[in-house]
Amino acid sequence: MYLVETKEGAIACMVLSLLFLGTYPALLSLLERRGRLPQHIFLDYSITNYLAAVFFALTLGQFGKSSPDRPNFIQQLSQENWPSIIFAMAGGVALCIGNLSAQYALAFVGLSVTEVLVCSIIVVLGSTMNYFLDGKINRAEILFPGVACFFIAVCLGSAAHSSNTADNKIKLESLSADSKKESKAIDVSSISVESADLENADCSSQNAEAGTADFLVLVENRRSIKVSGKSTLVGLCIIFFSGVSLSLFSPAFNLATNDQWHTLKEGIPHLSVYIAFFYFSTSSFVLAVVLNVILLFRPMLNIPKTSFKAYVNDWNGRGLALLAGFLCGFGNGLEFMGGQAAGYAAADSVQAFPLVSTFWGVVLFGEYRRSSRKTYVLLVSMLFMFTVAVVVLMASSGHRHERGIGKSLGKSCQSSTLCAS
Repeated sequence: MYLVETKEGAIACMVLSLLFLGTYPALLSLLERRGRLPQHIFLDYSITNYLAAVFFALTLGQFGKSSPDRPNFIQQLSQENWPSIIFAMAGGVALCIGNLSAQYALAFVGLSVTEVLVCSIIVVLGSTMNYFLDGKINRAEILFPGVACFFIAVCLGSAAHSSNTADNKIKLESLSADSKKESKAIDVSSISVESADLENADCSSQNAEAGTADFLVLVENRRSIKVSGKSTLVGLCIIFFSGVSLSLFSPAFNLATNDQWHTLKEGIPHLSVYIAFFYFSTSSFVLAVVLNVILLFRPMLNIPKTSFKAYVNDWNGRGLALLAGFLCGFGNGLEFMGGQAAGYAAADSVQAFPLVSTFWGVVLFGEYRRSSRKTYVLLVSMLFMFTVAVVVLMASSGHRHERGIGKSLGKSCQSSTLCAS
C-alpha cells in the first residue's frame, strides 16, 4: 500500500484536503437554499462519500507488495483487529452525527460562521486529544497557542453571527408594508419552474439585490428549512453540538490506526489508514441512511414529510449532492493520510477550510451584504484570527517515524513512530 512518509507530502495532502472540505458545505448549503429537502441531499451525499472510501481502499490501499508488517487492504480484512475496527467505526458515527447536525446549522447561522465555529471547536477539543494520543510529537509551545487562537475565533464568530442577525432584523423591520406584501406574494411555483434544474439555476435570487430585505424574504420563501423568527440560540446550540461530535472522530481514527491503548494482540499489525477509513466510512454511511430514512417520514424543524419513492425520483440537484459527497470523502481521506505522517493534531490544520467556505458564502449567497460596520469588523477579525491559528497549528507539525507490528515493539511504538499497518 502507499504511505505518505514525509512532512512535505503530508502538507500537500492537507492543502488538497482543505480545498475539498471547504467546497462541499457550499454545495450542500446551495441546494438547501434552492429548496431541496435536506433528507434527500444527505442521502445522496452519503452514497458518494462512502464510495470515496472504497476507492481509497481498492487503489492506494492495494498499491505495491504486501508484507507482514504492511498488509494490503484485502489481506487485512481477515485479520483479528476488531478493537481497532471498533474505534474506527465509532469515529464514523461521530462524523455522521456531526455532519448531519451541521447541515441544519447552515440554515440557521449561514455558511461563513457555521464552518468557522464548528471547525474551531474541533481544533480546540480534537487537537488537544490528538496531541496526547500522538505521544506529544507536535511542538506544544506552538500547538497550544494555535488552539487558543481557534478558541478566540469561536468567540468572534458567535459575536459576528449575533450582530448579523440583529442587522437582518432591522432590515426586515424597515421594510414597508407594501414592499413586504409584494415580497411575500412572490409566486413560489414560478420560482420552482425557473430553478427546476437546481444544478444550473442562477445563484442570485430573482432580481432582489443581495443583502436587502426583499432578498432575505425571498431566500426564506425558497429554502427548505424555514428559520425566520427562530431564536439565534437554536442555531448556536446546533453548532456547538455538531462541533463537539465532530471533535471526536479524529482522535477515534488516531486510536484505530496507532493502537496507543494496546488493544490488539501481539503480532497483529495496526490498521492501515485505508482499511480504517473504510470501516470509518461504513459506519457513517449506515447510520446516515438509517437516520435520513427516518427523517423522510418524521422530519425536524417543520420540514415537509416526504417518502423514499419521492427521494428516488428527486433528481433536481442530485449531481451537486453527489459531488459534495465525493469532495468530503476525498478530503477526509487526504486528511487522514497527512495525519498519519505528521501527527493528527497538526492535520487538524485542514480545519482551515472555512476560509474557502466563507469565500463561497459571500460570492454565491450574498452573506453579510449590506451589514453594519460592527458585523464587518467582527467577521474580518474572526477570519484573521482563524488564519493565524491555522498557520501556527501547521507550524507545530512533527514527523511520525517507521514502526513495526502491534505490541512487539513495546512502548516506544506509542509516541513517535509511523504505523506501517
